[in-house]
Amino acid sequence: MDKIIVEGGRTLSGVIAISGAKNAALPILISSLLTDGLNTYNNVPDLKDIHSTCVLLQNQGAHVEMNGDCVTIDAGDLHNPEAPYDLVRKMRASILVLGPLVARLKKARVSLPGGCAIGARPINLHLKGLASLGAKIELQHGYVEAKADRLTGADIFFDTVTVTGTENLMMAAALADGVTVLRNAAREPEVVALADVLNQMGADIQGAGTSVITITGVSSLHPVSVSIIPDRIEAGTFMVAAALTHGNITLTHCEPGHMQALIEKLRLAGAVIKISDKSVQVIGPERIASVDIKTLPYPGFPTDMQAQFMVLMSVASGLSIISETIFENRFIHVSELQRMGADITISGNAAVIKGMPYLSGAPVMASDLRASASLILAGLVAQGQTEVHRVYHLDRGYEAMEKKFEKLGASVLRVKD
Repeated sequence: MDKIIVEGGRTLSGVIAISGAKNAALPILISSLLTDGLNTYNNVPDLKDIHSTCVLLQNQGAHVEMNGDCVTIDAGDLHNPEAPYDLVRKMRASILVLGPLVARLKKARVSLPGGCAIGARPINLHLKGLASLGAKIELQHGYVEAKADRLTGADIFFDTVTVTGTENLMMAAALADGVTVLRNAAREPEVVALADVLNQMGADIQGAGTSVITITGVSSLHPVSVSIIPDRIEAGTFMVAAALTHGNITLTHCEPGHMQALIEKLRLAGAVIKISDKSVQVIGPERIASVDIKTLPYPGFPTDMQAQFMVLMSVASGLSIISETIFENRFIHVSELQRMGADITISGNAAVIKGMPYLSGAPVMASDLRASASLILAGLVAQGQTEVHRVYHLDRGYEAMEKKFEKLGASVLRVKD
C-alpha cells in the first residue's frame, strides 16, 4: 500500500492538462452494453475505477481493450446477466449495469454495490424506476434480480435528485417500447454527456441538462466513437490548490462552464480567475477571504468539492460555514484536518471553520476519494511534512495527481507505506 508525503510551503505555478472525467467515463463505458459492435472511447482516464469497470464488462461477456487513454468495447457477445459481489463491491457505479442488462438480455442479477464510506446512497430510486418500466424486481441474498420481456415507457418522478438513478433509467429506457419521462432528473454535465453518447448511438433523448428528460425508445442502438469530457472535479481541486498556495496555475483541456458555482466562490475568496474557451487561469490571493458554501445538486456547489474547499477556508481570514446537504457522512476528513491544526466545529450537517494562520504537517489517513485530495491540499500549505496514508482512494478518481503537482512545483512524493 502506498502513502504520499507532502512538504508544505511552496507556491505553485505552471500549466497542466485536465484528464477525462471519471464520473462521465463510467456510465459511458457501461452504455456499450446496449450495442452490438465495436465502440471506441478516447480521453479515458487511467484510474482504478476505470479498470474495475472494464473487468466488470468483460465479466458480462464484452471484449475490452485498453491502450493508453483509448478503450474499445465490443458487447456483441453479451451473455452473462450476473454481476457478482466480488466485482460490484469495489465501486457504487457498478449498479449502472442493471438497466442495460435488463434492456438487452431481459434479465439481470446484480450485487448491491460498495464504494466510499460517505453515507447511505440507496438504489431504491433505480429499482422503483425499473419497476415502473415493467421490470419485476426482487432482492435476494444481497443481489438485485430484475426481469422484463420488454421494458415499456413510463412517467417516472424521482423523490430526490439521483445522478446514477437518472443514468441507469435513461439507458434502460433507450431500448424500451414507447416514451419515458424522467422528472426531477439530475442535471450534471456527466448526465448530459451520457445522453449525448446515447443519441449518437441512435437513441432519442431530449431535455438532458434540465430536470425533465424525455426518452423515446428505439429498437436497437449502434456503436460509436466518442471522447470523454474533462473532469470538473479534478480541475476544481487544482483551482483550489492555486488559491491555497497563492499560486498561478493554468488548467487546459477543461470546461469552465461546468464549474460556475466553484468559480464564483473562489472569486469571493479573493482569487483572480481568467477564463478562455477550454482553459482557466487561477491566481491565488495574498489573503484568503472566508466564504460560506452549501452543497447542492448541479448547478449548485458540488459535494465532491466540499472537502477541498474546507481546506481553503481552514487558512482563510475569519469564520466560514460549510453546509453539506448531499451525504450525511461527508465530514469524515474533519478529524484529520483537526490533527493538522484546523479549527473546525461540526454541528449537524454544518461545519464552522475559523481560519488559522497556518496548518501543521502530520500523519493523516484518507477515508474516501475526495478526502484524500483534501489532505494532500492541506499538506501543501502546512508547515513541515504531511504523510497521507491509504491513498488507494485517491487512485480511484485522480490520474497521477502527485506527478501533476510535482510539475507545478510542489513536493509531493508517493512511496510504499
